[in-house]
Parts: sequence; C-alpha cells; structure tokens
Amino acid sequence: MATSPTVVANASGPTVCVIDDDEQVRTTLAEILRRSGYTVVSACDGDMGLEVVEQSGAAIVVTDIVMPNREGIETIREFVRGFPAVRILAICGGGSKSSSTDFLELAYALGADDVLAKPFRMAELLHKVGKLAPPRAAVG
Repeated sequence: MATSPTVVANASGPTVCVIDDDEQVRTTLAEILRRSGYTVVSACDGDMGLEVVEQSGAAIVVTDIVMPNREGIETIREFVRGFPAVRILAICGGGSKSSSTDFLELAYALGADDVLAKPFRMAELLHKVGKLAPPRAAVG
C-alpha cells in the first residue's frame, strides 16, 4: 500500500529525500535530518521517490535498497540516469550481513555516492549526508 509523500520543512538546509518502505525507519530518518537543519521529503518506494525528487528538487537521496515495487538498485539507476546532479546515499540491512554488503557494493558500483549498512548510528548518517550536501553560498 503506497502512502503519500511527506514533507518535513526546515528552510535552512538542502532538501533530502528519504526513501524507505519501513514507515518507522523513514519517519525516524526524516526527523533526525530535519533536526539537523535539512528540509526533508520522503517516499515509501522508488517510484514515489523519483516523483518526490522531481517535484521537490531534492539535492540528496537516502534510499533503502531492499523494498517492494521499485527497489533501491533500480531506483539508483534511474536517479543516475535522470537526475545526475542528485547525490545518493544507499542504505541496506536486508538479509544476512554478506547480502547487505553485496547490495551496498552493487549500489556503489551503479552510482551511489556513498553507502551505509543498517543498523547505523545517527552520527554516521549525519556525517555521510553532510559530505554529500552541496556547499552553502558565502554570505556577505
């Protein structure tokens, strides 16, 4: 069952799109990023994620890999092809440790800018997203 995209606004930082089929994970990641100064939009699968990024102009995508409908690997391919300026952080915790590692390696090979294995700490997520964020314009 698809849910509508969620926007958690905070105008001080770049827009991040969180794509994860697990509503609790998606909501938690969005809140962590919002509290750290990012504007956050979210989607429950890759199809919705592509629409949300097109509508929002998100600069960064944090996408799970193991999802129903359009899974993360195909979603990454579509972002690389259709939105080459968007920076991608692939996250995965599906299956065994070895399958998670394999998925993350494949995501990186297909164009993800960085990867992160679940479970991870908030600081790890923020560090990786921060590295992907576009530089802020100088004031003055």
